[in-house]
Order: sequence, then structure tokens, then C-alpha cells
Amino acid sequence: MNEPAGVWEYVRGFENLSLCDWPGRATCIIFLGGCNLRCPTCHNHQLAWDMQSLPVIDHAHIKSYLRDRAGWLDGVTVTGGEPTQIHGVGELLYEIKRFGLPVKVDTNGMRPDIVKDLLHCKLADVFAVDVKGPYGKYPALTGQAVSEIAARHNLERIFEMAASLPDAFYFRTTRVPGLTDGDMEIAQSYLPPEFELKIQQYVPPRRTPEHAQPDNETRRQIGDVVI
Repeated sequence: MNEPAGVWEYVRGFENLSLCDWPGRATCIIFLGGCNLRCPTCHNHQLAWDMQSLPVIDHAHIKSYLRDRAGWLDGVTVTGGEPTQIHGVGELLYEIKRFGLPVKVDTNGMRPDIVKDLLHCKLADVFAVDVKGPYGKYPALTGQAVSEIAARHNLERIFEMAASLPDAFYFRTTRVPGLTDGDMEIAQSYLPPEFELKIQQYVPPRRTPEHAQPDNETRRQIGDVVI
């Protein structure tokens, strides 16, 4: 598979307006292809694992939209896939920030060094971190992409950052099949004391080309994206 020539070529979806993705804000959403996990329950499986089957969104169109709408948008969400695994993602965030808009990055938290760098360089304002479940269930929940030890190591570093910068993080989980009430309590216990884990109900993803229906939470499918 050929690698994209530049960071903007990872952009495989764009949603003009969302009122539910960043609580209390009207945002647009930029979808980046590729992911370092292989979660069996992934909603954006095509975007995450087969982005070459999706068209590249013209970066000039996105920049024109941001320039024209910056006055009434409350921010931009950059999601995936997994944004922090993309080399040069800071370049993309820098270009977005030039329009004067706050940026939220959705992440699985497995690249804490990148999260730290983006915060330090003021290229992201908020990180929405998906906590998959108890550390011991990470191998099954991520398609064997993350070990229990790696999950603990990476997320503990994220939680340390959140304790120091509470306004820059919030945490959520999707209660996929196999997770119990006890698992939710364990995942909540990992978070710094001032944080609450937002639990999203699981809606099975469609595995057909049909246009997907949005669920009532903040999870998005590539089928719902305006491109």
C-alpha cells in the first residue's frame, strides 16, 4: 500500500457541522485515516484500516471552509482513525490553529509522547481520550494490538497530564459487548479524582456500503460524513 505524500492526504472525511461531538460547541470534524489499533467493534473500520478505499478530501476546500466559517464555529475536532499516529499531524493542527479556532483531538491515548508535544506546542486545546476498559482486557478489545502492560504504561502517563491540566482532557468509553458494570467501575478508578468517565452505549457498526445512521452519542461513522 502506498503511503500518503503529506499529512493532508490522510484526510478522508469532513463533516461541516456537529453539535454533539464537542460538548457545548458547534464544530466541524476532520477525519484522518489509519489507526494503530484493530478493535473488533470499530465503527470507522474502513477509515481506520482501509483508508486508501476512501477519497482524499481537498485540503483547499477545508481551509476555505474554515476561513469563511471561523466566525461562527466554536472549534474543530480532529479524529480518526488515530490522529496521533500520523507523522506530521502537528503541521495539520498548526494550519487549523491559524484560523483562530480551538482544536480537539480524539485519541486512544497510546501515544502519550505525541499528546505531550501537541500540548506543549499549543497545537491542541483538548484531548478526548477513549479508555477501552480495564487494562487486562486491552488485548481483546484492541485486536491484540495493545498489551496490558502497554495500556497501563501509556494511559497512566495520559492521566498524569490530565491531573496537571484538567481542562485539556476528558475521558470516555464505549460499553462494547463483553464489558460489565464492574469493568466500567475499574476503568473509572484509573482516572484522576476530578474526572468522570463518560459511558457511551454501543451501537453495532454496519459492514455494508449503505449510508450509516448516527447513534445518540458522540461516535461517528465515516458513512455519516459530508465529503
